[in-house]
Amino acid sequence: MTGRVVQISGSVIDVRFDEGLLPRINDALTVELNGQTLVMEAAQHIGDNMVRCIMLSGSEGMSRGMEVTATGSPIR
Repeated sequence: MTGRVVQISGSVIDVRFDEGLLPRINDALTVELNGQTLVMEAAQHIGDNMVRCIMLSGSEGMSRGMEVTATGSPIR
């Protein structure tokens, strides 16, 4: 399943998904940035089909509207 970045606050990223399709808490999500795959972890469902995530690396260069992919499994 895929979503879109709607807000970036340092290492905290809010991602909106299609209605009824949210990743589980602690699932890994990925985003492509300049040819690199960055990983974040779903930390909280915050309503309005949004998930609050924690980046596991820097969020520099990220922007609203970027596509996020839910892996369906926890970080390994």
